[in-house]
Amino acid sequence: MRNTDVALIGGGIVGSSIAYHLVAAGCKNVLVIERENSQGKGSTGKSMGGVRAQFSTPVNIQMSMYSIPFYASFEERLGYPCDYRPQGYLFCATTEKHLAYLRANYEQQVAMGLQNVRLVTGDEIRRMFPQLKGDDIVGGAFCSTDGFVDPYSAMIGLMSWAADHAGTSQGATLMKHAEVTAISRGSGGFEITTTRETISAETVVNCAGPWAAGIARMVGVNLPVEPLRRMLVPTEPFDQFPHTAPMIVDMSNGFHFRPEARGFLLAWNDPEETPGYKVEFEPAFIEKILLRAADRVPIFENLEVNPKKAWAGLYEMTPDHHPILGESPEVARFFFANGFSGHGVMHAPATGKILSDLILTGKTDLIDASLLDYARFAEGRTIHESAVL
Repeated sequence: MRNTDVALIGGGIVGSSIAYHLVAAGCKNVLVIERENSQGKGSTGKSMGGVRAQFSTPVNIQMSMYSIPFYASFEERLGYPCDYRPQGYLFCATTEKHLAYLRANYEQQVAMGLQNVRLVTGDEIRRMFPQLKGDDIVGGAFCSTDGFVDPYSAMIGLMSWAADHAGTSQGATLMKHAEVTAISRGSGGFEITTTRETISAETVVNCAGPWAAGIARMVGVNLPVEPLRRMLVPTEPFDQFPHTAPMIVDMSNGFHFRPEARGFLLAWNDPEETPGYKVEFEPAFIEKILLRAADRVPIFENLEVNPKKAWAGLYEMTPDHHPILGESPEVARFFFANGFSGHGVMHAPATGKILSDLILTGKTDLIDASLLDYARFAEGRTIHESAVL
């Protein structure tokens, strides 16, 4: 039987970040268990890669304020690229209510120490992007350090750095093609049965993304995380809109887009979508999203889209759209890093730091960890994030 100090179930960007932070903190023996034959086949590889600090709750803002500087210094710190592009996020409000919401968020963000965020007028937005249909835009918010990363590169960089140290007195090992089929508690910790071998671990971390609830059930815990399909549509090359543009968010309907390669990546949260493990792209979605794209950016009427290049991924949703982080109150040394509700890539660095702190020392100073604990649901302490894209 293989022995490890910490077993991480799930080798996506969250598991990779926890492995990195544990090893960086001196953890001797970390094992990352990935069910696929390569990393990034779950939500990480399907992500839009947006990173932003423009949130409405202090805890999400704090996590972004650790994560974004981490991505900005990623290559220097780890020696691997993550392709962080600080092109910003621009939220465009079309009602006074949305503008008041952005203003309240802005005040919260500035109070937390965010420096590069500003409110912009409708006229400023029309000047910045005359290609937008701007007559109904009353103002917005822009943060220049928001932007995008390449989720796959970031995940590989984190895991590679952690594994590079495996030959020393500390390090992480990635075990691929190993699906977890059972977890049992023993006197000395956990016994994890996988399709490859059995593992003995003192500490287990659930970072199984949309599949987290199934892993939690193996130790008798009912985890309120459910999968929700999100679809993304890349366009063919298109040069009539600037490729220096930020992520532009139309608050009237949630449509958002950003430059990608020589075209654009289009996203929209379809309110008709229902939870479930639906990973196939639905071709009818293309017409829905192109209607919204052409409505906000009239020249997008001429966008060409190849349905074969579009894809679907899964968000892992919690009831309050905040992650569940920390130790299970019912099962000692079983930790959660679950339910990011679409913010897993952007908050992976902070999650790695928080979980590493909690596993090794029982506390963290990055956030008030009790805000995101498992018990908040039973105790009625949920905190709602309304800035979900």
